[in-house]
Amino acid sequence: MKRILTLTVNNRSGVLNRITGLFTKRHYNIESITVGHAEIEGISRMTFVIHVEDEKEVEQITKQLNKQIDVLKVQDITNQSIVARELALIKVIAPPATRMEVQGVIEPFRATVIDVSRDSVVVQVTGESEKIEAIIDLLRPYGIKEIARTGTTAFPRGTQRAANGAKTYSIV
Repeated sequence: MKRILTLTVNNRSGVLNRITGLFTKRHYNIESITVGHAEIEGISRMTFVIHVEDEKEVEQITKQLNKQIDVLKVQDITNQSIVARELALIKVIAPPATRMEVQGVIEPFRATVIDVSRDSVVVQVTGESEKIEAIIDLLRPYGIKEIARTGTTAFPRGTQRAANGAKTYSIV
């Protein structure tokens, strides 16, 4: 089963290596990893999409991750209401004769052409993984030269109280 884990960690050299090493030792397949600066200086947020067999494995990996140096917080957010996105850049074969057709394919996905060359275009699209897969499937008949994907990044939707007492909501 696919699980989404988020980790808040100290932004230090070797942290990612230690964490991925833990996944490797346990033979967990990592489908994607995203890492970036968090809202607090010196802290990073990591999002892992992994495949595990059962709930016990998720509990075990969560406990082991919490024991790691520089890991501040681990959350399995799979069953929560979350905001999740992925970015993909797709280089599509598109000579001038087919560019308008490609534009018509990408428009419903709110994707944009960010680069044009003599024989190809680069399309940028963001959204959930299923959306990314769908646009790739539709562009495949034109010929895809390259694809670069970020992997899923996510966190729980918010309905907590802000500092001034007002409720905050995620808008997607």
